[in-house]
Amino acid sequence: MVRPAHTARSERTREALRRAAAVRFLAQGVEATTAEQIAADAGVSLRTFYRHFSSKHDLLFADYAGLEWFRTALARRDRGEPIVEAVYQAIMARPYDDWAVAQTAALRAKELEPGRVARHMRQVEADFADAIAAHLREQHPPEPDTDDEMLIMVTARCIAAAVFGAMEAWMLGRERSLPELRRLTRAALDLISDGLPAKFRQY
Repeated sequence: MVRPAHTARSERTREALRRAAAVRFLAQGVEATTAEQIAADAGVSLRTFYRHFSSKHDLLFADYAGLEWFRTALARRDRGEPIVEAVYQAIMARPYDDWAVAQTAALRAKELEPGRVARHMRQVEADFADAIAAHLREQHPPEPDTDDEMLIMVTARCIAAAVFGAMEAWMLGRERSLPELRRLTRAALDLISDGLPAKFRQY
């Protein structure tokens, strides 16, 4: 399915702003960087900047904002694919620049108070679990008078916890390359896969 032009254009603008912010933040620090500088470096107006981000600090979490990319990628997975594989492949389909993702993770760890990062990540993890639960409900509509809804919620939350546990280990580790994040994500999902309800593991 082809995305509408305005959506593709919006994604390109957001990515340009993310990359411009990472370059500026690395060169002069977050606090010394202004939204005006980021917008100018990305080749857009300040008004356009604020259409996409409410502040420069939002750019430090832009790789998780909205999760629309994840919901779309998950919806495109084959019906009947085990949920762990569908989630992993959807994550790997992210539309972000690898360099900007790695640099932004390093900046979050260096520039922000750990509590602020943890609070934001908990919210994103909850949103991620909601997206997985919605996908599972579509693939396996819950039967009335069963534990299906509970199985969906627990499965979604376990998968989200595994993904974000891998991400936290990656952010705290010394090796912050994208291949290392992929490896940790795969390992975390494989770790919990056997414990998921059988109907979500295989068909």
